[in-house]
Amino acid sequence: MHGSFADQGYSLEWHDFAAGTDLVWSSSFHPGGLEICLNLSGQGSVRDGARALEFAPLTAGFYFQDHAQTGLAGRRFGSEQHQFITVELSQDFLRRNLQANDAELDPALRRILEGKCRAYVSEPFRLTSEHQLLVRSLRHPPVYASAQRLWYRAKALEVASVLFYRPAAESELFCQRQKGLNQERVQKVIAMLRENVAETPALEAIGKRVGCSHYHLSRIFSQETGQSIFQYLRRLRMERAAELLREGRLNVTQVSLEVGYSSLSHFSMAFHETYGCCPGLYPLATPTQMAGGIK
Repeated sequence: MHGSFADQGYSLEWHDFAAGTDLVWSSSFHPGGLEICLNLSGQGSVRDGARALEFAPLTAGFYFQDHAQTGLAGRRFGSEQHQFITVELSQDFLRRNLQANDAELDPALRRILEGKCRAYVSEPFRLTSEHQLLVRSLRHPPVYASAQRLWYRAKALEVASVLFYRPAAESELFCQRQKGLNQERVQKVIAMLRENVAETPALEAIGKRVGCSHYHLSRIFSQETGQSIFQYLRRLRMERAAELLREGRLNVTQVSLEVGYSSLSHFSMAFHETYGCCPGLYPLATPTQMAGGIK
């Protein structure tokens, strides 16, 4: 849309495309640059090692790599329509316009300005209606062409002021909201798994239903439950299988199919790992009962 990262220290770009398959996004990142993404539609992620910034529709965040850093991994997910604006700011531009000792400046920005940060990805935050109006204005500047350089530079700084300055209390409130949102998503996943243990949707489909990428979903699910989604699903399947075997209405093969196993050997192996006996002997031959005298 406007600017030049190399000559002016900032640039604003509008992206609008359909991705048939996952797209490597990080090839466009500038070393020594901080990039802000205002994401309207489509899902993506930027990862720095174990830390990831996950973009869902109507979210924003920023990421940085210094001149020596090439480790940021960015992806845009396939089978989606992507629309987003990026605002790229060089370190020199940031240092000319921001003060590292500003009390309400994001601590990560302070480290970047002081040259103490090699790479960073922020937490995402939700675009409010006011933020969305700002995004729309960036695509349709209300000034003459000759004034757009001044206007866009001011808008780049306005976007920076929105993302980089937050009172500590507001940052804490955001973290609490994000944690609550993650917990809500995990509970939705658990409800989906319980609803039909035999035919659960694919992980990508589950992520779309709860509003985040399956990579982010896998991470927060493990954090909240201590188990992967697959491990949790297997536990639910084994609990349901044990319940059906206690009822005695179905044989082992029927129970195996009822809880989503097409292979009887795989079912028997999973059941033995969970209860310590093969399903054909359950519940009379569990380790607890055998210790009590049942042979």
